[in-house]
Amino acid sequence: MTSHQTTGDRAPAAAGPRRPAPERREEVTDTPVPPHPWRGTAAALAVTRLMTAAIFLWAFADKAFGLGYATPGERSWVNGGSPTGGYLSSVDVGPMAGVFNSWAGSTAVDVLFMGGLLAVGVALLAGVALWPAALGGGLMMLMMWVAAWPPARELADGTPSMSTNPLVDHHLLYVAVLVVLAATAAGHHAGLGRRWEEAPLARRFPWLR
Repeated sequence: MTSHQTTGDRAPAAAGPRRPAPERREEVTDTPVPPHPWRGTAAALAVTRLMTAAIFLWAFADKAFGLGYATPGERSWVNGGSPTGGYLSSVDVGPMAGVFNSWAGSTAVDVLFMGGLLAVGVALLAGVALWPAALGGGLMMLMMWVAAWPPARELADGTPSMSTNPLVDHHLLYVAVLVVLAATAAGHHAGLGRRWEEAPLARRFPWLR
């Protein structure tokens, strides 16, 4: 009897030698670390800006009205005292000591110094014109660094200058803070920075921002 094979009854093909299945390797993918959200940066910059404003405005008020801390009332500016006379006349080290001594008590120098303190302080407080504030305030701080002349170990009379760092002191730190505040638009938070940038004058002259 002849057997008939249906389509589903085909004989299986001869199987060759089986090769081991390749080992499955689990791919390890590093989960990307999310970028730092910098939470609180705007608030931190605003606090730094307001604290720096307080330093400049307090210095102005103390020298102008003699609040009894660095400046006694009888030597205040409103009572005829010179805000820069005592400091500049005491400079005796550094390459510009003679120049600073000649400026001591000058009305023009007093007006420029006091006007600079007030202008920088108000700009920082309001959060506007931070680049001009950084330029003006930075120049003031650089001049005060030269007057203090931290590289000197001794004063003219041979006494120790008490300098703790020959390069960087608080004056240069203030310069860096002013530049950072301007570069990060620190006046946008808790300040009038955004409104100031939309003003026609600031749009026409971007450097005033």
